[in-house]
Amino acid sequence: MSQEINIKAIREAMGLSQTEFAARFCLSIFALRNWEQGKRNPDPAARAYLKIIEKEPEMVSKILAV
Repeated sequence: MSQEINIKAIREAMGLSQTEFAARFCLSIFALRNWEQGKRNPDPAARAYLKIIEKEPEMVSKILAV
């Protein structure tokens, strides 16, 4: 089940740069850039994580800060 996800739109809606988004959510900046540029697609687990970030970014940040 390949579901399209607009990672750049998620990031921009939060007002974060690529570097800030990657750091905040413990993602590789290189992977993030490749996803946004369409060079690669996130695997199913990363796609699920990105959907959770899209819906509940503060919850994810809080959990990662623990």
